[in-house]
Amino acid sequence: MYSESDLQDAVAAGAIPAQAAQALRDHVAGLRASPMVDEEHFRLLTGFNDIFVAIASVLLLVAVGWLGNSLRFGAPDHHPAFMAGLLVAAVSWGLAEYFTRRRHMALPSILLLGGFVGGIVFAVGALGAQIFPHAGDSLASMIVCVAAGAGVLAAWAHWRRFMVPITVAVGAAAAAGVGVSLVMAAMPGSMTLPFTLLLVAGLAIFALAMWWDMSDRARTTRRSDVAFWLHLAAAPMIAHSLFYLLGVLKGDEISAGRAALVIALYVAFGLVALAIDRRALLVSSLAYVLFALYGLFRQAGAVEMSWALTALVIGSALLLLSALWHHARALIVGGLPPRLSERLPYLDRAVA
Repeated sequence: MYSESDLQDAVAAGAIPAQAAQALRDHVAGLRASPMVDEEHFRLLTGFNDIFVAIASVLLLVAVGWLGNSLRFGAPDHHPAFMAGLLVAAVSWGLAEYFTRRRHMALPSILLLGGFVGGIVFAVGALGAQIFPHAGDSLASMIVCVAAGAGVLAAWAHWRRFMVPITVAVGAAAAAGVGVSLVMAAMPGSMTLPFTLLLVAGLAIFALAMWWDMSDRARTTRRSDVAFWLHLAAAPMIAHSLFYLLGVLKGDEISAGRAALVIALYVAFGLVALAIDRRALLVSSLAYVLFALYGLFRQAGAVEMSWALTALVIGSALLLLSALWHHARALIVGGLPPRLSERLPYLDRAVA
């Protein structure tokens, strides 16, 4: 089984001409009766060996972290926790030199990226906590800020060496952590401020994702993979912070007006998802619309069947949307101004 990334690599290496690769994409799209641009490809598995290597890598990194946490320096009871993070990061980088740079294995590459960046962030955060063991809220936020900044630098270094598509999203999320923690260090104590900042950060990452998306409207290069992961990072930030600020999950019940607002927002997310041809917003906000519709059915008197009716309605709607995705997208994009629609992913002209 060959992925879109494999085709891109083959074209880049000169193994097959670009015209042949595009002909294969068109043939597969014809078999599936769906344009390739609407498939939202990303590479995760090339075979069971990816899972095998991923499991072995996780076991090794857990063991290395455990051993690093057991090291003692100076006093017998002094455990430099930051050593665990440094060792995990070092081993992750070393494994990536083979499994990412030479073997191009997708799932292990993602896990090893997480091990490297996460190890650096943990090491810096643990070191800060050991240096300032009684830090207040502002100082603790500054420690988080420095650790997140180290994560940004780690992601940048990893991208320069290995160019794993998810790396840009990890770096963007770490950069969002820097901004949020800086503001929280200056204005601690607010309950809603973190979610407001998270919403702003999510919108910024969404804009970055659209920049990558618009540079590859046909979605045939690595830039589309980068955009996919950026959308996946931005969507939960936008959805969860927005619905929290609206007070959707405050209490066990939801009012009819608030439930209607949630459903209206979900429809709006659906229109955006169709326009940009990305489904991450719909998935990230799914739990909230389920809760809202469940509340409406309970208020209507269907107490015992409320969850079943909710799952029936939402499941049927999403399956219908999936089946008619490119037709619905043609209607949405066709109604947009040309200056905007010409920057969005391509439509299947036979459908449009």
